[in-house]
This record gives sequence, structure tokens and C-alpha cells, in this order.
Amino acid sequence: MEINMKTTKQQNFERELPTGYKQALYINAKDAKFGIIFNLIALAVLAVVMILAVLLLRLGDKLSLDILDMEYVQLLVAYAVFFGAMIGYVVLHELVHGIAYKTLTGEKLTFGLSWSCAFCGVPHIYTYRRTALISVIAPFTVFTLLMLPLLVILYFVSPLYYLIVAFLFGLHVGGCSGDLYVLYLLSVKFKDKKVLMRDTGPEQFFYVPDEKNSVFTDQ
Repeated sequence: MEINMKTTKQQNFERELPTGYKQALYINAKDAKFGIIFNLIALAVLAVVMILAVLLLRLGDKLSLDILDMEYVQLLVAYAVFFGAMIGYVVLHELVHGIAYKTLTGEKLTFGLSWSCAFCGVPHIYTYRRTALISVIAPFTVFTLLMLPLLVILYFVSPLYYLIVAFLFGLHVGGCSGDLYVLYLLSVKFKDKKVLMRDTGPEQFFYVPDEKNSVFTDQ
């Protein structure tokens, strides 16, 4: 008699879709409508964050033309930091997704870039809801916890770098709109722990047990 024992990581996913499951939802960030809507949301969030950041500087009497009254080299360094941080954030965001997925499943990752988003996924497996939740929300949690204290410090130290980090924070929150949408789906629409998600990166497939045909038993 063969006993199939799963490791801790293997309990977080299935290699094949179990019998008795049906696809409940499919979303694709490469879809024109989806991509445009969520990129517009990201831009709107970025605009709101920057407006609030500027207002806070005004209220603290820290906003003046002195911000730009810097030597050429200093401005050049600030611009370099700004663009380098933007690129670095996008890369690190996807790496955090990957670290979470790799830690929880140990499976092969895929990374890529499309017209609408950068992405990381584990396309060859079906992850359970808990694993999907942790992996999806990991970048939002990590970078929010890093950027908020930095914003507070820079508000009092350097208005220019405060605005740079505020822009990055707006980019971060807005850029997480797709992740937050998936978080909403897993938190509200798909609350059953048996829910499975296949994440190719730009695409997410959600599967639920079919009550009529499911032979799935609680773990």
C-alpha cells in the first residue's frame, strides 16, 4: 500500500486541478480593458498621493522654491536617485512576489513585462487560497511598511527627497491596484480555504469545488 505524504510546501498547492473543481473566474492584466482601467486607477492614486504630499508641505510651511535652489550636481543626483528608485522598485516588487511564492511552494517562478504591467507567477501549479493571499499581498505590505516611516523622516529632513519618496509611494500604492483587486477577490468573493488559484503572472484563474461533483475532502 503506497502512502502519498506531502511535504509542508506541497500542502500549499496542487500540481493538477483536483477532480470536482470548476473555474469560477478568470482575469488577465494583458486584456486591453482591464489594463487600461487599472493603469488609470494607478495614475489617479498617484495624483492623490502627490496632492496630499504637497499639501502637507504647505501646511508645514516647508514648500518653497528653495527645494529647487540647488547646485546642478545635487539636482542631477536627485534625478538619478528618482529614476533608479523607480526601476528598482518595480524589480523588487516582483521579487517579493517571487520570494513569497518560492518560500511557500518551492516551485519554478516566471517573470515578465507586458504593456500593462510587470509580473511574477507560478504558472505550473494551483495554489491554495492562503498561499495565494500571502503571495499577492506581500509587496504591498513590505513596501508600505518601508516607505511610510521614510516619508515621515524625510518630511523633516529634505522636502525634495520627501517628494521623490512620496512619488514612489504613490507609484507603489497605485501599482498595487491589481494585487489589491486579487486580494479583494480572495478575501470577499472566494473565502473558502479550498479555493485554488493558478497565477501565470498577468493571468489569474480561480477555481472552486463544484458542490454537485466535488469529491474533495477537508485537509
